[in-house]
Amino acid sequence: MKRGSRPELVWGIGLSEQVEGEILAALGPGYHLRNWSDETLPKERDIARCNPLVIWITRKAWTDMPDEVRHRLREWDLPQRVLLVEDGKSVSDFEDVVENGFLSAVSLPLTTKKIRDVIFRAKEVKSLYDDIFRMTREIMLERELLARKTDLILFLNQILTRASESLDPTVILTQARDDLGLLLPIKALMSAFWQSDENGVIESEFFLEPDMEPDAEEAWTGYLLDNVHRLTQRPVAGYQVAYLGPGESRTDTPDYTLDATGVLLLPLKTAGHVFGCLAISRGAGHPMGKDEVQALYAAVNHLSLALRNAALFSEVKTKADHDGLTRIHNRRAFDERMVEELKRHQRYSSHLSLLMLDLDHFKLINDQHGHQAGDMVLREIGRVLQDALRSTDFGARYGGEEFVVILPQTSEDQAWILAERLRRAIATVQFAFEGREFQVTASIGVATLKPGALNKRMDLLRQADLALYQAKTSGRNMVCVSGGHDEPKAAAQAS
Repeated sequence: MKRGSRPELVWGIGLSEQVEGEILAALGPGYHLRNWSDETLPKERDIARCNPLVIWITRKAWTDMPDEVRHRLREWDLPQRVLLVEDGKSVSDFEDVVENGFLSAVSLPLTTKKIRDVIFRAKEVKSLYDDIFRMTREIMLERELLARKTDLILFLNQILTRASESLDPTVILTQARDDLGLLLPIKALMSAFWQSDENGVIESEFFLEPDMEPDAEEAWTGYLLDNVHRLTQRPVAGYQVAYLGPGESRTDTPDYTLDATGVLLLPLKTAGHVFGCLAISRGAGHPMGKDEVQALYAAVNHLSLALRNAALFSEVKTKADHDGLTRIHNRRAFDERMVEELKRHQRYSSHLSLLMLDLDHFKLINDQHGHQAGDMVLREIGRVLQDALRSTDFGARYGGEEFVVILPQTSEDQAWILAERLRRAIATVQFAFEGREFQVTASIGVATLKPGALNKRMDLLRQADLALYQAKTSGRNMVCVSGGHDEPKAAAQAS
């Protein structure tokens, strides 16, 4: 036995002192024998703590021991059991040797050769078992790794497939929240996209969870603003907010309280370009393993591509539907929306009004201050329209210095009030260009379709244009209403 190594443990059950001595003498100093008497049979805790190489059991001890102890030893696979047969009995007489899982049966008296032969065979079996256990463990590990990789592929395939089904960021993010919830517990998922203009000023769009309390929404908005500024190193000029859907997995009332220490902030990027970030508020008590982290980053890479495609589609659609100078809808978008609103007006028998607005003496602005000043005025008028209109209204640049506004479910009197408010807002704007200050005014024509009217799009446009012409010829800077009035409603020219 090597110095410092522990002796190999063997057990005996019911061995006489003579047999115990013969086994110890044959095995030598490298072995330790513990002999159990009939009164002190091994208990469960002894089996749990020990791992003997061989258990020598006399036939009498095996026959006389309680069934529960016999069953316990029979189910113990690690040590090899050897049955000791008394003098005068043949080993072949004991048919239950193999049935009861004994390595072999050895007749008494023992010899050194018999003892060493048992030990040799036990070591061979133990070595074989060790090889089988090691191979089994390796196979199980391989199967587990393969199962994890399969689950990861299925998970990423689901993320990619569902993200590719839509070009709407709110839909993609809502589905992503449900899908990522399979990987880790998610309390909330928020996102921010941004783009910069030619001056490097950042305009951002935030995607927030629905139905948040005002305090929670304010906290998350501030958190996203801070991180957009940190990631871009540029000032954020403004932002707009969109809201995710309820999702498939939302059955309880979610907690949207912001705890920045529990938020995973992941950049969204394609081709090295960061265009947004994903903020995931995790549930407590869920440390992520290495494979989960890898799966999360792989999923975010897939999402980045889908969200970038959605953002590019939105940008292209915005450019196609919006006027490049004023950033409100263009003539083509107006024509499409007008057709839709006329169909809705006829289907639901509701009012539909239209404003046609023209800036007074706009040519003089270009002549006196230059075309850059004229562009500045048009941009500001676009902003005034966006600020003054309701969410259901639809404003567009009709061409040149003319603008139009569709007012669904709006009566003539309501349209006149809104037009007058818009006229006053334009007249109060103070413009300054290259040290010179000036103001502009607008003339507005109003036309309305009453419930049940079957007018066509050109009829409404013609009526609004006639009302606008009346406002122009009546002195400008006023609102005129078309149809059915002996004298037009008009605001006096601003002083």
